[in-house]
Amino acid sequence: MTATAVVGAVLAGSAACGTVEQLSAGKKLDRAFEKLGKKSTLSFELDLDTDVTSLKALDAKSEPAPGEEIPDDAAELISGAKITVTVQSKKPIDESGEKDFIGMAMKISSPDGDLAEYRLIGNYAYVRADVDTIGKMMGSPVPAVEDLPPEAGAFKDVIEGKWVKFDTKEMEKAAGEGQGAQGSPAPDPSLDAKTQKKLVKALREVVAREVSFKTADGGDGTEHITATAPFRTLITELFGEIRPLAKEMPPGMELPTDKDLKDAPDTKVTADFTLKNGELAEVDVDLAKLAENAKVKKLVLTLRMGEGTRPTAPAGATKLDLHEFMEDFFVGPGTSDADFSDSDLADQDFPEDEL
Repeated sequence: MTATAVVGAVLAGSAACGTVEQLSAGKKLDRAFEKLGKKSTLSFELDLDTDVTSLKALDAKSEPAPGEEIPDDAAELISGAKITVTVQSKKPIDESGEKDFIGMAMKISSPDGDLAEYRLIGNYAYVRADVDTIGKMMGSPVPAVEDLPPEAGAFKDVIEGKWVKFDTKEMEKAAGEGQGAQGSPAPDPSLDAKTQKKLVKALREVVAREVSFKTADGGDGTEHITATAPFRTLITELFGEIRPLAKEMPPGMELPTDKDLKDAPDTKVTADFTLKNGELAEVDVDLAKLAENAKVKKLVLTLRMGEGTRPTAPAGATKLDLHEFMEDFFVGPGTSDADFSDSDLADQDFPEDEL
């Protein structure tokens, strides 16, 4: 949500130093992002429009070690995968704090069905996955349910693709206990309001200099706004503006240097924003040009906005006891002296030189 707000502010702010067309495009995008922020339930779908040949060409360009090439099954699955996300708040999204969000749902699907799904309702997280398909894709087949030990418990439901749930408060408590002598876990890194304003102002100036906008009517209340910029120049200047603010940012955020970015392609990349009756409906970014000499036929990242559906708790989910799962399944049941006796070794004939 923060990224969406920053993108909206940056794009809208680019109008300050632009032409009349820039000004018009900036205002329209600003209004479109404002409308998203007024919703209390928001849903979007992320889709990578590509094919197996293109993915394998990109993989080959990265020069993987022998045996580490992307498997055909994985490439096929990625090329057809989609991610859908829905968030729900008690307040409009742009007025919501962390405690205002009451539900979230995320699903990863393929043309053959759902691969994984996650829902967060209140203090409970619900998970299910097609573990068999994912395991084959990763080249690590999962064990059959009948081969699992009795202490596997609810993990058998995980293997079978059934819903399981766990208490997020218990998970946080377990994570806190894991800190041990290190003390309480550090709070999540965040930007204060003053730093956010500086960051947005800096990014706006770069976008105003480097990004060009065009608008075109599509009919039936549809309008297209395209934003085009040379990739390397844009990201180099963006990080150049961000670096002076590094000390005000959360610890652990390492920024790339100009030297790190010098090999990035400087071809022009275009983002196409589709507005329907003034509302943001879709964003398409053609990434194929960034592949340079790799034989990539198509590589388009698409974000589609939706009305959103209320996340609900699935019925029949088995509760997963995280403590029991970690201790019994991964560590194994405890072993005591009673499990052994002298008679267990009495008939063993060990050579003296091995004692």
